[in-house]
Amino acid sequence: MSTSTADGDGVNHRARASEAYRLWWQHDANWYQGVVARFGQDAANEINAEALRKIALHVAQRVGRLAGPLPDTGDTRKDLEELRRRYDDCGDRMFPPELRNASTEVEDDDLIVLTLKRSFAVTMVRMAGSLEGYRCPCTDIHEGWSEGLGVTLTENRAESCLRDGDKACRLLMRVATPLTAGGEG
Repeated sequence: MSTSTADGDGVNHRARASEAYRLWWQHDANWYQGVVARFGQDAANEINAEALRKIALHVAQRVGRLAGPLPDTGDTRKDLEELRRRYDDCGDRMFPPELRNASTEVEDDDLIVLTLKRSFAVTMVRMAGSLEGYRCPCTDIHEGWSEGLGVTLTENRAESCLRDGDKACRLLMRVATPLTAGGEG
């Protein structure tokens, strides 16, 4: 069996897929800038956050179906570690690794901290020349992931942000415990 990415006509499907991604990223940037020009920055930020929340919900529902029900071991720390792993899986599915450097950790008995040293969204928005006035939709994404995974957040905020010139985004997700207190997955 051949491991080549080219078909019989010499088409490299990986290269074509990468090109398609770049074109969609350009489309997204142009769409965002068009909404800003026609309806204003606030409308563009609201629509962007709403769309990303819906995608995040879909991704998290898929992660939840593949992983099965969240554990309820009685050990909150252990259960949060599994939830943390699922948040990582959601991020890995939504954003290309070459444009994202992220890690999560459990702090305390109800807090998951996501640290981004490189953000796909900030990178792409900066490249499109739309960083001025852009509002990061991170908390909306976390709401979607949490709903899709069937958990409730009692706190969801950014403590620092790359968009604002900080060295990293530090995003706090405080989770209602027990984890089964959330919605359906």
